[in-house]
Amino acid sequence: MGSLSIWHWIVVLVVVLLLFGRGKISELMGDMAQGIKAFKKGMSEDDTAKADPKPGDPMKTINAGTDMKQQAETQKKFEGTV
Repeated sequence: MGSLSIWHWIVVLVVVLLLFGRGKISELMGDMAQGIKAFKKGMSEDDTAKADPKPGDPMKTINAGTDMKQQAETQKKFEGTV
């Protein structure tokens, strides 16, 4: 009684098909496949972005645009709190 026979699996399969329908399961699997593809594409784009920094890097632009007076004030604040 502890093991499941083929008839138990057939009943489970029929119940799943009745609940979700044949179209729902195929849509669900298609959505999962698209998600996996998008994840892999995002990972490969992230790797190429890390390996090849672009000349208009936002962090460099922000640091280059900050004036010297503001940087000195910020440094004084940090030195005063330490």
